[in-house]
Amino acid sequence: MREERSASKIDFSKGPVWKCIVAQAVPLTIAQLVQLLYNVVDRVYLGHMGDGDSLALTGVGLTFPVITLIMAFTALFGNGGVPLFAMARGRGKDEEAGKILGNSFALLLVSSVFLMVAGYVFHKPILFAFGASEESFVYASEYLKIYLIGTVCSMISTGLNGYINAQGFPRIGMYSIIIGAVANTVLDPLFIFALDMGVAGAALATIISQAFSTIWILRFLFGKKVAVPLRVRNIRISKRITKEICKLGTANFIMQGTTCAVQVACNSTLQSYGGDTYVGIMTVTNSVREIVMLPVFGIVNGAQPVISFNYGAKAYGRAKSAVRFNTWVGAAYTMAAWMLILLFPRFWFGIFSDKVSMIEPGIEMLKTYFFGFVFMALQFAGQSVFQAVGDAKHAIFFSLLRKAIIVVPLTLLLPMVGFGVKGVFLAEPISNVIGGLACYLTMRMTIYKKLEREEKAACR
Repeated sequence: MREERSASKIDFSKGPVWKCIVAQAVPLTIAQLVQLLYNVVDRVYLGHMGDGDSLALTGVGLTFPVITLIMAFTALFGNGGVPLFAMARGRGKDEEAGKILGNSFALLLVSSVFLMVAGYVFHKPILFAFGASEESFVYASEYLKIYLIGTVCSMISTGLNGYINAQGFPRIGMYSIIIGAVANTVLDPLFIFALDMGVAGAALATIISQAFSTIWILRFLFGKKVAVPLRVRNIRISKRITKEICKLGTANFIMQGTTCAVQVACNSTLQSYGGDTYVGIMTVTNSVREIVMLPVFGIVNGAQPVISFNYGAKAYGRAKSAVRFNTWVGAAYTMAAWMLILLFPRFWFGIFSDKVSMIEPGIEMLKTYFFGFVFMALQFAGQSVFQAVGDAKHAIFFSLLRKAIIVVPLTLLLPMVGFGVKGVFLAEPISNVIGGLACYLTMRMTIYKKLEREEKAACR
């Protein structure tokens, strides 16, 4: 057991910074890749299910805003505490870090039960408000009612995994995702096809898989290998700690919450201008986006605890190096991904649907949506630094700017002024350029310059 810990743990204070980030990012990217099996394997199977496949895919797409809202609360109470936890560890305050972890767990548990009950009570009016038709509602309702049963496991497994990574155990964090995703991959065809459960089978496979991940994560965090374990005495809601978690987690919440608002605006507008077919095309487009964003999330999530730890330890030069690496690698990758989508759009769309009526318009919308994709790297590079150092004010503002202030209004306005359904897909690249540049340049003029000043002061 000691050998396993030694081989798995990463010391953020030693060695080249880029190696620390890569050591975190590689297993995290693999984990995120496997996480896709949670998020998109259902859609792959449903998109090739046969008769009515586009409605099944559309129905699942209509549940995205609800699932995203659940993830928003996960980000608020889970991810919101991780930078605080990492900075406390960087300062050598493990007891405080343990209280943050326990408080985060308690918030996740309470909020997940509330959201599950609320989802059941209001799911019908919510789905129709989010763009469901009478035909697609049947599939959306069937999927969502089962998915909601797993809300507790979904929020705990996702919300607590960051605390494993923040302690230098990205491999264990990777395993927690792999366990559930492999189970989902095995159970999906069994439930969807062999047992002929269709959409209900996809949802059931997902919640069983999430339960496996939750058991693994809790077993590890309650164990003895971590420097700061989850302890029963710390599982309580402290007003002071909750305020700090929510202060920083609000940026994560808004980022996910505005994604929910974008999804609602897109689905309802597409339903009005293009019907169920274009809602299905947006489902495919979002699925492709999840695939190509994986390495970016891996780099960002790998860099964030490194930045937080070294910022807390006042190793400002190392924090700067992490910021630079985060930016350049992310930009290079997103440029390459953009080119691959422009060159091979039929391949990417065909992963999720072979329905003839969707392919040609879908290819056009896919190329439109991903135009200028490289600017997404700037958005995430800037946003991750604000969160890593606890700058909640800027993190919240730029979460709101790109989606709530730019995407949602454009999604509603562009179709009305002559762009039709294409206007919905144009809103994203426009926001990427404006929001990405604004976020990154602000980060460079504020946090990065502060790191330079502090580094020079420390050398005197």
